[in-house]
Amino acid sequence: MPAHAPLARIAVLDDFGGDAAAAADWSGLPVTFFRDHVEDEAELAERLSGFDAVVLIRERTPFPRSLIARLPTLRLVVTTAMRNRTLDLEACADRGIAVCGTRSLGAPTVEMTWALILGLARRVPWEDRALREGRWQTSAGRSLEGSVLGVLGLGKLGRQVAVLGRAFGMEVIAWSANLTEEAAAEAGARRVEKAALFRDADIVTLHLVLSERSRGVVGAAELAAMKPGALLVNTARAGLVDQDALIASLRSGHLGGAAIDVHDREPMPPGHPMLEAPRTILTPHLGYVTAENYRLYFEGAVECLRAWNAGQPLPRLLSQPLAA
Repeated sequence: MPAHAPLARIAVLDDFGGDAAAAADWSGLPVTFFRDHVEDEAELAERLSGFDAVVLIRERTPFPRSLIARLPTLRLVVTTAMRNRTLDLEACADRGIAVCGTRSLGAPTVEMTWALILGLARRVPWEDRALREGRWQTSAGRSLEGSVLGVLGLGKLGRQVAVLGRAFGMEVIAWSANLTEEAAAEAGARRVEKAALFRDADIVTLHLVLSERSRGVVGAAELAAMKPGALLVNTARAGLVDQDALIASLRSGHLGGAAIDVHDREPMPPGHPMLEAPRTILTPHLGYVTAENYRLYFEGAVECLRAWNAGQPLPRLLSQPLAA
């Protein structure tokens, strides 16, 4: 088959909510939407046998070199947004597989962070449950005004979180390995050392990129250093936090609560230990999941797929296709 022949079979993976089809005009494209998640690589390779294009929704399904090697007909990958750390771009380039990204919004993750902070601080899920069970005002939440917000990672999202923290009347402190005092001040935060952040913050929120350097950056020592009753929020990556240490801190009562949107296994299987951890709000990786963001994702995916079929330059290329 010629490298730039029209696409014969297109797979959209992990469309959990069935939202992809309605978010863009896929008419005329030979697309199959898969709403379930396949974790086993051999099973996934069998499913994708014969497909020549795949649309990945963020990092829901890893796409390593070993999987790519099992897909000899694959010619095009579209990953929603512009960064996917579980997609092996080098392997795609070696095979001449084109990779496109899409536009995306950053604000939804910031909004989700604050939804979790507020829900945790004001105990919204627990009071909702109590009310439905016939109980009234079972506990007092905590005010944000006058408390200390610790922002771990003051990049684009962390800066937006910090600005909103100031709007709530919070003192904002921040740390990351390369953060300067000047950069922190520009976001309305005060740079502190990592140990001071965990010691002084009433609420810690994570916005670091996951790397070998940052993996496990919140471990047993950091959790033990936090104030009794302090809160932890993670909308970044599961690997930033030592899960066993987090569960132990919650069970001991030292940590006041945790709101977690990112998990070591997604979808989270039944019986996962986090499901039994007390004082937690657990959400299924909703940080980027909004109708507006999905429109950008899937309209961008369709744009790339149609450009391929029309023999036009591909938008937002991350890896070049084979020469015609």
